[in-house]
Amino acid sequence: MAERGQLPPPAKRLCCRPGYGSGCRPGQRVGGTGLGSGALCAGSSAAAAAAAAAAAAAAAAALGLLPLGKTQSPESLLDIAARKVAEKWPFQRVEERFERIPEPVQRRIVYWSFPRSEREICMYSSFNTGAEDSAAAPGGATAGTAPGGGADVAAAENRLPFRRGIALLDGGCVDNVLQVGFHLSGTVTEPAMQSEPETVCNVAISFDRCKITSVTCSCGNKDIFYCAHVVALSLYRIRKPDQVKLHLPISETLFQMNRDQLQKFVQYLITVHHTEVLPTAQKLADEILSQNSEINQVHGAPDPTAGASIDDENCWHLDEEQVQEQVKLFLSQGGYHGSGKQLNLLFAKVREMLKMRDSNGARMLTLITEQFMADPRLSLWRQQGTAMTDKYRQLWDELGALWMCIVLNPHCKLEQKTSWLKQLKKWNSVDVCPWEDGNHGNELPNLTNALPQGGNANQDSSNRPHRTVFTRAIEACDLHWQDSHLQHIISSDLYTDYCYHDNTENSLFDSHGWPLWHELLHKGVTSITNLEGWVGHPLDPIGTLFSSLMEACRVDDESFHGFSDFTENVGQCKSLEYQHLPAHKFLEEGESYLTLAVEVALIGLGQQRIMPDGLYAQEKVCRNEEQLISKLQEIELDDTLVKIFRKQAVFLLEAGPYSGLGEVINQESVPMHTFAKYLFTSLLPHDAELAYKTALRAMRLLVLESTAPLGDMSRPHHIASVVPNRYPRWFTLSHIESQQCELASTMLTAAKGDVRRLETVLESIQKNIHSSSHIFKLAQDAFKIATLMDSLPDITLLKVSLELGLQVMRMTLSTLNWRRREMVRWLVTCATEIGVYALDSIMQNWFTLFTPTEATSIVATTVMSNSTIVRLHLDCHQQEKLAGSARTLALQCAMKDPQNCALSALTLCEKDHIAFETAYQIVLDAATTSMSYSQLFTIARYMEHRGYPMRAYKLATLAMTHLNLSYNQDTHPAINDVLWACALSHSLGKNELAAIIPLVVKSVKCATVLSDILRRCTLTTPGMVGLHGRRNSGKLMSLDKAPLRQLLDATIGAYINTTHSRLTHISPRHYSEFIEFLSKARETFLMAHDGHIQFTQFIDNLKQIYKGKKKLMMLVRERFG
Repeated sequence: MAERGQLPPPAKRLCCRPGYGSGCRPGQRVGGTGLGSGALCAGSSAAAAAAAAAAAAAAAAALGLLPLGKTQSPESLLDIAARKVAEKWPFQRVEERFERIPEPVQRRIVYWSFPRSEREICMYSSFNTGAEDSAAAPGGATAGTAPGGGADVAAAENRLPFRRGIALLDGGCVDNVLQVGFHLSGTVTEPAMQSEPETVCNVAISFDRCKITSVTCSCGNKDIFYCAHVVALSLYRIRKPDQVKLHLPISETLFQMNRDQLQKFVQYLITVHHTEVLPTAQKLADEILSQNSEINQVHGAPDPTAGASIDDENCWHLDEEQVQEQVKLFLSQGGYHGSGKQLNLLFAKVREMLKMRDSNGARMLTLITEQFMADPRLSLWRQQGTAMTDKYRQLWDELGALWMCIVLNPHCKLEQKTSWLKQLKKWNSVDVCPWEDGNHGNELPNLTNALPQGGNANQDSSNRPHRTVFTRAIEACDLHWQDSHLQHIISSDLYTDYCYHDNTENSLFDSHGWPLWHELLHKGVTSITNLEGWVGHPLDPIGTLFSSLMEACRVDDESFHGFSDFTENVGQCKSLEYQHLPAHKFLEEGESYLTLAVEVALIGLGQQRIMPDGLYAQEKVCRNEEQLISKLQEIELDDTLVKIFRKQAVFLLEAGPYSGLGEVINQESVPMHTFAKYLFTSLLPHDAELAYKTALRAMRLLVLESTAPLGDMSRPHHIASVVPNRYPRWFTLSHIESQQCELASTMLTAAKGDVRRLETVLESIQKNIHSSSHIFKLAQDAFKIATLMDSLPDITLLKVSLELGLQVMRMTLSTLNWRRREMVRWLVTCATEIGVYALDSIMQNWFTLFTPTEATSIVATTVMSNSTIVRLHLDCHQQEKLAGSARTLALQCAMKDPQNCALSALTLCEKDHIAFETAYQIVLDAATTSMSYSQLFTIARYMEHRGYPMRAYKLATLAMTHLNLSYNQDTHPAINDVLWACALSHSLGKNELAAIIPLVVKSVKCATVLSDILRRCTLTTPGMVGLHGRRNSGKLMSLDKAPLRQLLDATIGAYINTTHSRLTHISPRHYSEFIEFLSKARETFLMAHDGHIQFTQFIDNLKQIYKGKKKLMMLVRERFG
């Protein structure tokens, strides 16, 4: 008989035997009574045993306990009873219930107490991968999968402990397997590798009620899951139970020994393991011999093989320390090295445990949550006022959702839920606990905030407590599965009752027949009047319901029968398909789980919902919508599903305020562009009219409209009636606009060749799209579709493309846009593709589309290029007409913006004398007022290049009047223009040079520039050919006479002024440079007839004025005396 002891720490329960009843013989009942379950000792008479076994087998087959077809070899009643006892009762309860248990009964209970399913072994020895998911759960349900293709998945699976354990087992590496009571041991040989020798691992496993309760392995595995050696030994016991030598618990064996045998047993044990156990053996012997020792105060002795006590929790072994260490490690990596993926796999493992009703799911999630709450980054982000990363935020969302699953488990006990609620409230109260909205901002109002609640109706939202990721789980703790409404919903498809509205205040229904949830009104549970949408909701109700329904209709190409088949299929990537599998007990005729799944997804995606606050919440709405649509796209549409699509599309168009595709929606409703694109592509082959109607309705983006239509306030449940008027901060607006653009592009592509539909789509684009960049993208898309290489150009679609391009030009004309030049060039290309009339039209209306610079430098220039003429196959008349339009445009632009367009206008008008003269006069008129010297110099050089030197000279003199070069601007970019202008004047003759020199003297104060001009003028004779072809005298101009005398005096004066300016702030490192400057000045002084005297006086003045600069003046005296 086993009894509980108080010896700390009680690793195993204590066992003792008060006596052995030798009178108990095979075939006799023990203690005068049978087992509570009716079990007998194994020695019953053959006839009675056969009769009992046959009856038990028949009953078992009828109950499904035995496979069909195995009635020829029925299980014994003893095995049936022992198997059930082994599953449900701790062995201590069996011992306490009966005074004496026959050895055969004990053996069968011990035999059946080991786990029989390989699924649990797989669950505790590997993460979920794609192939394992399909095998590990009935119907191929997946809780979380690792990314990767088939080859990557197969390679990853081969490295999993479960797969490696199977390989070790198949390779005959498991040996010395021994089961003593509830303890299994054995050795597993790890084969030698290239770099590692062969190793033998000692494995020990304890188990209870078909669950492994502890594992040890000498390999030193440090991981959350069982090592491959534990897997190999476990599978050996499951697959080859008859090859395992089975013994009763060691206490039973010791009980059968006399004193001499016990002494021999102990001495041999110490001898074999004296180095390990001798100190412990001596210590125990001393304590046992001491009458007052603690060990003698306890009745019985511990037996690690005796099974569980009544108080022991029956759960699978989970290394809590490793779970904590692994989560802590993953969090410390901050999303790098695949840590985010590993954490998601841990969450998937929790879901898998919950699905199999394993109590370790809650236990493991608690450990994970504790590490998340201890993450030091939480306080750091709070102090810095920064938001957590998006991937990390998603992990917290998953954490909160999993706790909802935990507390809503209908199989959990009340004390468990109470314990979880206490822990959740503790985490919820921590200051750094993440908020539900993801950015420590204002959360969406729930029912409490959306509906008046008595005296608290005017409560300031800023005073409301923030909702954390655990708030919903805390609220869910108050829900119960026995709720009247919930029970009616579970049992009835249509849940309304119009007969209850006259009842008392405790009625289950309102006056409209809708359910009243009295106990939940204060909890903020999502309802038809709530502002939270189903898609993007923190708990993802639509995604969860869709996945559940899809799981019910998923069909494998193979089925699993028995545990051996399970492991044979693990790791194989099997093809999966979805079929219409009706469950007639629950569904109406023609319905299936697949049609319901699709319908649920369409209803959720089409729900009108308010855009939530905060960047993360808005991104989550988009992400969840795209994920759900991605899952829908995996389903091949048949006639039945097409009917569902049609039905839902019509319903959403006519559904009113609860539909995002209704005729009137709130200004802040989440747009339906992404969903509508999916609906459009799905419906188009079957009902084009409905497809276009749906997509065109969804094109609107009311948040960008200046005035949005108000909702019908007469409807009590209209969303607009409970939403305050505010302009939201739509952080995802750019993404939303891009989705709107994608929807429009899809319609344009589909409408190719249909003039009516193209016009309708064009009108919708012009009305609803407000981004110039997206309209330009649509224009480009339409152009590409219209000009595909394998077909003739679609002229209607080209016109749509041009019309969109013109709209872009008008939208961006007065705004800065870095793509503007690209847009203009593309528009000209598009117009060229359409024809001459399109080019002529854009040139005649240039002022509404282009700036003057764009019109002349890009539009007109491209139109008049040879490539355009060749592309359009123009005759002479058409060429001249197009050129006339271009010249008219050029002159208009020159008048409007002569600074930037004059040169282009002159170039475009070269072949028309009248137009060219007009352009030149425009330049002259603008030269005195609005044009700069650089622009005038550029045009002057152009005139000289075209053979108009006098016009060039005229423009050069006008440019000189705008120029001003100071003494220190000896690298000014206009210097070359000044030298060119003087050279041009010099080449034209003395008169022209005499006219420009006063302008040079007035505009240029830089001595080096003036001296350069002076030298150039004295080297050659002015003008080889003068005006009217008259030859000049050929004599060099004198420096003593005008105009060069004026230039010489100005140059000398410039040197003097520059010298004084430089000496004001000169430093020693510039002394040598200054001496060289004076040398150049002397050369200019000496050009005058009294230049030597002037220079000597100039130097003397410097010595006197700057005598304090002794070193510099010494250098001056050394060079100039």
